[in-house]
Amino acid sequence: MPKFVIEREIPGAGEMTDDEIRAAAIKSVEALRAMGPQIQWLHSYVTANKVYCVYLAPDEATILEHARRAGFPADRVSAVRRLVDATAAE
Repeated sequence: MPKFVIEREIPGAGEMTDDEIRAAAIKSVEALRAMGPQIQWLHSYVTANKVYCVYLAPDEATILEHARRAGFPADRVSAVRRLVDATAAE
């Protein structure tokens, strides 16, 4: 299944409390469950004012529908073309 990186502009994201992060995760998981197994949340990276989420989904439209249902921005959705790590230098 295709992998996507979603850039979400969320001012103050890096200052969110554990309870706020948990509440956001619950909203995301509830939307995922309602949409079925065709979309999966792998993980997210939180920076000062953005959250970068990595998902598996059949297409960008599915990613955008999840964002709408969960109430999150999806400012940029990028399809992952390849994964590169340090072993590429070997």
